[in-house]
Amino acid sequence: MEGIHIVGEAANVDEAEILIDRLRPDILTLDIQLPGGTGFDLLERLGPVAPATIFVTAFDHQAQRAFDAHAIDYVTKPLEPARLQVAVARACARLRASSNEERVRELQEMVGSLRRALQQSDSAGPDFWVRSRGDYRRLSLRNVTHIVAERDYVRIFSDGESHLHQESLASLEQRLPRNVFIRVHRSAIIRRDAIVRLKSAPFSALIAELVGGSEVRIGRTYAAKMRAELVRGPLSPGPA
Repeated sequence: MEGIHIVGEAANVDEAEILIDRLRPDILTLDIQLPGGTGFDLLERLGPVAPATIFVTAFDHQAQRAFDAHAIDYVTKPLEPARLQVAVARACARLRASSNEERVRELQEMVGSLRRALQQSDSAGPDFWVRSRGDYRRLSLRNVTHIVAERDYVRIFSDGESHLHQESLASLEQRLPRNVFIRVHRSAIIRRDAIVRLKSAPFSALIAELVGGSEVRIGRTYAAKMRAELVRGPLSPGPA
């Protein structure tokens, strides 16, 4: 667009905060899921100096409606250049028409609405960042079947591949939606709806057979919980 220049790009929350503080851009296009945090975290750090923000989202249309009234604009993925151009034009018009105090208030309302929409959207989340050897890769949580601890790391199995991620299993478990993933061993977490069947194992243990043929041993202390799940009904996402 005429008069619009890209002054910087950031790969994670910390880098974005530094660049924004140094470059003072007028408009920020911001993904919700970022390495090192979320778009919400970044905006809270920036406070009153946050630029006019266009969110890039993977929300479905129901979730979008939850914050449509407050966002300067949002663009859904995959990005379409024409749609992004409309969003930037809208942000420019808002900058010309609003005072800084009004933009800060609107941004606060937008963040609150986005947080609520995120909670009401697919509990698995649209995507997930894994960190390995200084690099970041985006995975879809919908495709993750199971996660296994490897000392201070975890190995995440997704789409027939595995990814070594620099985080402990206990830490990762706190960030996963409990109604979608379940701990089945001190060193393993599986996705509930990836379970094809449960097989008996020696010493009253169980083995979970997953989509794709993988098998994960269920620890004896977790076996009773899994059997209780079977008594109540199918292993599908339920209340957190």
